[in-house]
Amino acid sequence: MNGARRFATLGAASGGLAVVAGAFGAHALRGRLAPDMLAVFETAARYQMYHALALLAAGWLAERSAVWAGRAGTLFLTGTLLFCGSLYALALSGVGWLGAITPFGGLAFIAGWICLAVAAARDNTPN
Repeated sequence: MNGARRFATLGAASGGLAVVAGAFGAHALRGRLAPDMLAVFETAARYQMYHALALLAAGWLAERSAVWAGRAGTLFLTGTLLFCGSLYALALSGVGWLGAITPFGGLAFIAGWICLAVAAARDNTPN
């Protein structure tokens, strides 16, 4: 599977999982989690959805700038795992040290957006 298709597939799957997580938080966790932990869970689902869409963009741009779009997609995946994963785990477990992982995911997201901007700005089309 090429990079464009891989990131589009992972973006679509991540978007679907974000919808599931959001529904799970709204229905199954309401009343079971403290309001602040429910807010943490909802933040994770929201950021997962944003970056699922970003993965779709990376897949689309991989046709034009495979290297930079590939870097962006990899960073968005890394950010989703570290940022969203640590917030989901924190909300569900209450283990506070998991919050220390979250900023690394945020840095991956920021770097991913920079790479996506470079991919969008580059013109690698044949003359």
